[in-house]
Amino acid sequence: MLTFEEKLAIIESFPQLTRNDVSLKRVNFHYEESLHDKKAVVYHLHPNGNGFVFAAFLKGYQKDDKGYVNIRDFSEDQLRTIIEASINSLSVKRELAPQNAATPEQVEETWIDKKGNTLLLQQEDALFNVYHGMNLEASFESYVEAEQYLLDEEFTRQ
Repeated sequence: MLTFEEKLAIIESFPQLTRNDVSLKRVNFHYEESLHDKKAVVYHLHPNGNGFVFAAFLKGYQKDDKGYVNIRDFSEDQLRTIIEASINSLSVKRELAPQNAATPEQVEETWIDKKGNTLLLQQEDALFNVYHGMNLEASFESYVEAEQYLLDEEFTRQ
């Protein structure tokens, strides 16, 4: 486990982040350029090594109900990776799907780009999959994520 000082040095190496000292010797780091209301990338980094990184828009992390990942046992590489990903995720405007949002019974949509390429967005169980022909292009946990991906790739719904 990295020490508090080691974590602090890693986090402070990101010039995009602004340090904010809070109570009980804890430290937050904000990303002021965030396109979201959420600006805290690192939350309550404590001298005991505990702390959290905002990862609501990221996949592959165990998150709490506010979208934070506990970084207590992260290695240097893991910490750098999640902070960079968090900053990048806050640099793109997107929406979080509400926890209890009702999803249409079955989604199947055709999307097309300016070159005439066609992708199919299809809901399969709890996932929203994007297909190029018979090949799986991408898979998402919510419709909002899938839609944002397609919009980012300059596709429009048909």
